Amino acid sequence: MAAVVNGEEREIQKNYWVEHSVDLTVEAMMLDSMASDLDKEERPEVLSLLPSYEGKTVLELGAGIGRFTGELAQKAGKVIALDFIESVVKKNASINGHHKNVEFMCADVTSPDLNFPAESMDLIFSNWLLMYLSDKEVEYIAERFLKWVKVGGYIFFRESCFHQSGDHKRKQNPTHYREPRFYTKIFKECHTTDTSGNSYELSLTGSKCIGAYVRNKKNQNQICWIWQKVANTENDRDFQQFLDNVQYKSNGILRYERIFGQGFVSTGGIDTTKEFIEMLDLKPGQKVLDVGCGIGGGDFYMAENFDVDVVGIDLSVNMISFALERAIGLKCSVEFEVADCTKKSYPDNTFDVIYSRDTILHIQDKPALFRTFYKWLKPGGKVLISDYCRKSGKPSEDFAEYIKQRGYDLHDVETYGKMLRDAGFEEVIAEDRTEQFKEVLRRELERVEKEKEEFIHDFSEEDYNDIVGGWKAKLVRTGSGEQRWGLFFAKKK
Repeated sequence: MAAVVNGEEREIQKNYWVEHSVDLTVEAMMLDSMASDLDKEERPEVLSLLPSYEGKTVLELGAGIGRFTGELAQKAGKVIALDFIESVVKKNASINGHHKNVEFMCADVTSPDLNFPAESMDLIFSNWLLMYLSDKEVEYIAERFLKWVKVGGYIFFRESCFHQSGDHKRKQNPTHYREPRFYTKIFKECHTTDTSGNSYELSLTGSKCIGAYVRNKKNQNQICWIWQKVANTENDRDFQQFLDNVQYKSNGILRYERIFGQGFVSTGGIDTTKEFIEMLDLKPGQKVLDVGCGIGGGDFYMAENFDVDVVGIDLSVNMISFALERAIGLKCSVEFEVADCTKKSYPDNTFDVIYSRDTILHIQDKPALFRTFYKWLKPGGKVLISDYCRKSGKPSEDFAEYIKQRGYDLHDVETYGKMLRDAGFEEVIAEDRTEQFKEVLRRELERVEKEKEEFIHDFSEEDYNDIVGGWKAKLVRTGSGEQRWGLFFAKKK
């Protein structure tokens, strides 16, 4: 235990918070002069992200002066509000003590003396906590969280990543501004076994930027995660894991980016992006949803050049991790989220534009997705999609095997367009852009072959051969007419 809990670290963090909790105000707790305005916007946003906790037991860690305690108490059966600064706990109790279902505790979450029964919590909630712990303490806490939460229960945490957000001057700042992938890795690799020998792990159900900070500060560094405790199946049980462990491993993403250009993992990179976005006639203040946003290049281009607000979603945790890293310092209104577009919900009439590049090939039920897109768009809203397609008729055995191996769902260009019309869209344009696709592939292949030594130096010879082989195979498939590339544009009435 001594190796995990760092006494010096705990003392530094405690002194830091004793210093910054003299005033016991929202501004002091959030370390930001904009705290009141931010709080009004971000608190309901954070609460809206939580799974249902009505009538359930909630453990709130790092509760502070109770910014969330009272809100949680309104629905929960019981809230245990814990913080390690006594004056802060007393302030919370003075504000929220009238809620009879709240228990206030003064304790350090890393203390071995702090113990809750196994599987006693339905929801563990923390807002800015892990960034005040050492790396080893985060690992230790993740294991404790997994032990304390019930099977099927949830863990929610939100942290400042990469850099400081608040503008309060500080003599010293011992906060750990980590990369988001650190937290994702620690919690994803966490396992526990109960007394009966059953093994459990955490499944990521969501991760996203806090939109209030994107809108108000053009800052993507406020990131939250939602995990669910599930039985350990010990296999790649779902599509998200396939993407992150097979098709879009970190190294694979960086290889794609080398081919397509900085920030891009889709055909033609910035060139096709500029061409296609021009068709959208974007106006300042419009809201764009990018489905399968990859590492964010198209989103940054739209936000920076057209002053639109972009929400980028992707099922791949690795893609979103890179997108968040690429966003540092750009100061643009782009919000990223790990999400499955077939399960995600937005209010009707939310977006002016839905944009998707070479992503929907992964979706089996396209008609249902297009009906959903139609609902999400405002009247007059536009959808623009580029996607892999196939020729009409029965595919060859080789191409059928390729489609199966990749898990794709491909249609001919005409059928694809019909699916959009059947979903209610008007003015549907369905163009076969295969010749453009082949030309782009040739240019990309020529460039990587020209820079062979540099590519091998940065990656490996195996990586080089994989990329060159893959691009040549695409040229064979498109050359035979089997694989096609479609561009689709449509409007909502």
